[in-house]
Amino acid sequence: MSAWFSQLAANLEATAAQGLYRARRVLATPQGSVVQVDGNRVVNFCSNDYLGLANHPDVVAAFQAGANCYGVGSGSAHLICGHSAAHHALEEELAAFTGRDRALLFSTGYMANVGIITALLGAKDAVFEDRLNHASLLDGGLMSGATFKRYAHGDVGHLQGQMAKATGNKLIVTDGVFSMDGDFAPLPALVAAAKAADAWLMVDDAHGLGTIGNHGGGILDYYGLNQDDVPMLMGTLGKGLGTSGAFVAGPALIIETLIQKARTYIYTTAMPAAVAEATRASLKIASTESWRRDKLQALASHFRAGAGQLGLQLMPAIAADKTNPEAVVSAIQPILVGDSERAVAISNALLKAGFWVSAIRPPTVPVGGARLRVTFSALHETQQVDGLLDALATIMVNHPPTFK
Repeated sequence: MSAWFSQLAANLEATAAQGLYRARRVLATPQGSVVQVDGNRVVNFCSNDYLGLANHPDVVAAFQAGANCYGVGSGSAHLICGHSAAHHALEEELAAFTGRDRALLFSTGYMANVGIITALLGAKDAVFEDRLNHASLLDGGLMSGATFKRYAHGDVGHLQGQMAKATGNKLIVTDGVFSMDGDFAPLPALVAAAKAADAWLMVDDAHGLGTIGNHGGGILDYYGLNQDDVPMLMGTLGKGLGTSGAFVAGPALIIETLIQKARTYIYTTAMPAAVAEATRASLKIASTESWRRDKLQALASHFRAGAGQLGLQLMPAIAADKTNPEAVVSAIQPILVGDSERAVAISNALLKAGFWVSAIRPPTVPVGGARLRVTFSALHETQQVDGLLDALATIMVNHPPTFK
């Protein structure tokens, strides 16, 4: 056992030496534009609470009312005795919100993605995934036992070449808005490719749901795509909707199949009913208060303009297409840094200056692709964005790139 412990210690030391060691910071306040972390009040530019709903009074009140009605724990899995009226109502409202036959709740986004893919595919099938897909999508594809292929990021031609050689059922899987780059999947082209190859398309819109689209329906809303175009839409509840958990929405036949076969749905305790009630409240706010999306767009656009003037290297976290010529800006605006140690040093310097921005490093992103992942919330104000830009102007000069 001592040799094993020594090996673990050596691995941790090597991780730290490469600038890849990860440490948790302790938050002492609710999510918001200003939070207290490690005892200091800072402006929070690393949360996924895009619409500012995680601490909204109506959402909190709904959670409290749900706890008073249903208690804290759900008691069991959905298929035993854990499926409450709150869960059922939320599924129906999510189906209506996304324009789909039915929706099914999962306890986490990771469990949803793994459960969907492994339930629908087998050894005789094939799954095709964008190279920059979230880890949960990649893991689901690998765990399914299907032939697993990764196509170059956003490269529909590469995907088509791979599908032409495949047999069995074919499933294309992609993020909608990519979590570490902030760019949009080329969904209209993917839909066309899927139909031409008699394949199904699954979209994980964790970072688009609520934040883009005329009605907050995410990237499918933005591109005007329906259930026939994208049979499986996965969305998380802990980002734009400010609560916790996830869902998949699609045709009734697919949803019923998942209820019967998705192991991450069948063999786990249901989310607390109080969380479902809180999400019902946040879904109403996201649906009706379009000013939150408008403000999010304005703040991200303002940041992009200022970062451009400073010469910062931003990722292409913006989308425009022929059917919708107005550019839509992602709430995720990463600054490419490259070196992991430099990214950590800049992140730490920003925190000392009063701005919390996470340094994202391998293996989350490719080697040499370390970045500062700046995210925006409808709760931010323009002067806070300007403050971040001013801090970056100073700190980036003091931490110039190194060439090895």
